[in-house]
Amino acid sequence: MVKRYGHVTALDGADFDLLPGEVLAVIGDNGAGKTTLIKALTGAIQPDSGEILLDGKRVRFGDPLEARRAGIETVYQDLAIAASLDIATNMFLGRELRKPGLLGKVFRMLDKHRMRAESAEHMAALKIGLRSLSVPVESLSGGQRQGVAVARAVAWALPRGRHGRAHGRARGVKESGQVLDLIRRVRDRGLPVVLISHNMPHVFEIADRIHVQRLGRRVAQIKPGDHSMAEVVAIMTGAMDVADGKAVIADKGAAEAIGLS
Repeated sequence: MVKRYGHVTALDGADFDLLPGEVLAVIGDNGAGKTTLIKALTGAIQPDSGEILLDGKRVRFGDPLEARRAGIETVYQDLAIAASLDIATNMFLGRELRKPGLLGKVFRMLDKHRMRAESAEHMAALKIGLRSLSVPVESLSGGQRQGVAVARAVAWALPRGRHGRAHGRARGVKESGQVLDLIRRVRDRGLPVVLISHNMPHVFEIADRIHVQRLGRRVAQIKPGDHSMAEVVAIMTGAMDVADGKAVIADKGAAEAIGLS
């Protein structure tokens, strides 16, 4: 996949694959092309060349709505939630349910009871404990807000496909653990998850595979158990490369600078 912005090449023949039921961590320095890659996969931008295959079929998303219809949901770092609205309203934001019959079709009345009931089911399925779904999201903790955003993504990804993406942002040690547990529960429900993170301990704890992005392309696919955290950082920065499944020094000076030789 290739994407250029004038003279700047954001994606330079980038490869990407996501397997069923896995957590794939995408890592890379700032400017490596991670955000551009995800935007291309979720319809926010269109690549200049290359192709995207979903379940073996070529697709091209003109906008994020088309990607969502295909079952690809995104949880952004800012969570994209309306803080002043309640949890159930946020769960169905942009996809509100109308009451049956004339009340919904003619008067466009919302079926708030059904939205609360379905929201409660989704939150319970992910074991997100909240006292009430009628409280505004701004009254929740950071971890609980992230739970709402992830639950919304899962709720809309599951009926239409087996694809999803989660972008986690933790605000404290306790909430970090809650977020990782939530990602595991999403995976256990059959959804593959893409996690973009700079937190290497989290990556090694949760990821089944690691996609390393550098200079607009994927430079390695590795499993956490096959390499040390220091080696993965070195691969990410270009101090090391991967050859025959092993990390080898590519830049001796850079490797020595981070304690590898």
